[in-house]
This record gives sequence, C-alpha cells and structure tokens, in this order.
Amino acid sequence: MKALTFWKTVTVDEANLLESVISLLAEHQISYCLIGGQAVNAYAEPVVSLDVDLAVVAEEVAGVERLLSDAFVVERFSHSLNVTLPESDVRIQVQTDPRYSEFPQRSAIRTVLGIQLPVADVTDLLRGKVWAATDPDRRPSKRQKDLADIARLLEVRPDLRANVPEEVLDRLVK
Repeated sequence: MKALTFWKTVTVDEANLLESVISLLAEHQISYCLIGGQAVNAYAEPVVSLDVDLAVVAEEVAGVERLLSDAFVVERFSHSLNVTLPESDVRIQVQTDPRYSEFPQRSAIRTVLGIQLPVADVTDLLRGKVWAATDPDRRPSKRQKDLADIARLLEVRPDLRANVPEEVLDRLVK
C-alpha cells in the first residue's frame, strides 16, 4: 500500500483536506513548509498522526487565514489556525507564531506521505520542536510528543545534539 493511501485510510480523509489546502496555497503562490511531526517523518522513521503542521511567511498569515476561511472550517488559536472539514479527521495547523516565519525560505522538497512537499530544514525543525517541548502553556501530552520527535531527529542526526538545551536532553529517555 502506498504511503498516501495508508495515511488517508488511517485518517479517514475522504475530503482530501491535505491536497486541497496544498493546492490552494500553490494556486495563490503562498510560501509554506511542513513543520511538526509530519516534517520529522521526512527525516526519521515515520509515525502516523492526524496533524499536519505548516509554517507560512509572517506577512502572508492574514491572507492565508482569509483564503482558508473561504474554503474550510478555520478556528483561530493563540499561535495557530486550525483547518478542518467535517469529512476528514485530519487537522491542519498553520503556525502563526512569527518565530516560524523564516522556515519556508530554508525549506527543501522532500517526500512526506508519498507527496513531494516543502519541509522545514532539519535544524529549523529541531528548533521548533524545542520551542514546543519547552512551552509551559502546551498540553503535557503534546510536549511529550515533541520530546519523542526530538529523540527521533537526534537518532538520525546525532550531530544536532548540541542544538538541544541540556534541560530538554535531560527529559529524553536514555
């Protein structure tokens, strides 16, 4: 079974939410990249998730919100736009935190879910995971997933260990 077919089966994405969002961004020439767990999957052994996290250039966030709101269900949170459709269990989260706004310019095309997509540079991706893992306002279960993603990245890129603060390294399973 191909990666995209497997993912669509697991996520019950009958609405083709991911492809629709990606197509809309491309149509409007919005610079974006994958971040989060799906991006980690581009560098490490993949794990299944219902979430697809994207970063866009800061100046484009307001326009992206308008575009997405015209076609999808969009809910605004403090640091993200959550994009959904009733016929899909997939959740696309567009990061609005300005710290991520430069990630798209350093991204590269990689295969994720059987699709060629722009993925954040591994150093940026790790930085974002450290930010998320140390965010006290983030749910504890999400911070644990971020730690697991950091561990996955360090397994394939041990040279990046110096980019992770000791306080985070101490929390990784040894």
